[in-house]
Amino acid sequence: MSATRNASLSRRFIRVWQRNLRVYRKSWKISFIPPLLEPLFYLLAFGVGLSSLVGSVRYGGSEISYVRFIAPGLIAISIMYNAFFETTYTSYVRMYYQKTFDAMMATPLSLEEIITGEIAWGATKSLVAATIMLGVISTFGLLNYPECLLILPLAFLGGIAFASIGMVFTGMVANIEMFNLPVFLFVTPMFLFSGTFFPVENLPGWAQFLASLLPLTHLSTLTRTLAQGELPLSLLWNVGYLLLFSLIFFSLALVKMHKRLIK
Repeated sequence: MSATRNASLSRRFIRVWQRNLRVYRKSWKISFIPPLLEPLFYLLAFGVGLSSLVGSVRYGGSEISYVRFIAPGLIAISIMYNAFFETTYTSYVRMYYQKTFDAMMATPLSLEEIITGEIAWGATKSLVAATIMLGVISTFGLLNYPECLLILPLAFLGGIAFASIGMVFTGMVANIEMFNLPVFLFVTPMFLFSGTFFPVENLPGWAQFLASLLPLTHLSTLTRTLAQGELPLSLLWNVGYLLLFSLIFFSLALVKMHKRLIK
């Protein structure tokens, strides 16, 4: 396999995306359930249970109910989970156990196109999940339209970011069990300390700085601000961070997967 071919990238990556879509359509009813029920469970638990204890939360210079605070955070978490786990466990199964990558590399597709298609599909899964969650959360009257609709393109951008970092880990782990390390050391801390369940401002200064380096912090800020119907210029910083993060880790994902699969 020539180095020139492996270094090429074109719109043919869409073929990989289409292949994954066909597989998804066979089990979409099962995949549809988690983003449908997850916000219901969280909102019932936090909105009915914990919200009565917490009351309101001061965020962005105003007081909002706790359930209104966490609802956009749940969308951000879903964006992260759907993209990250798609390009870690699911992509690893396609690559190592099903040998799907080997089959695709026997076609005119380059490795870069395969990886790009996988990342684009992970971002699409995030977009689908965010769309479903927007519909569910809207029934509780917790979102402001039309500004909150901007969460949808944001979901794709966030999906690219987390799908790219997931693919980096896929290019590094020796076996599927080792995904427990990035989940425990990377995903879980973001789940807890990225402003999803409480304002980052409540953390000590050093912890706020570390949180500002996490992509989920910026995604949570964006989803929450858009859900409240606000469009301040400060959001450009958060969008820029996600764009830069996506660009860096997308490039790194290509490098890591190339080293793993091209001997």
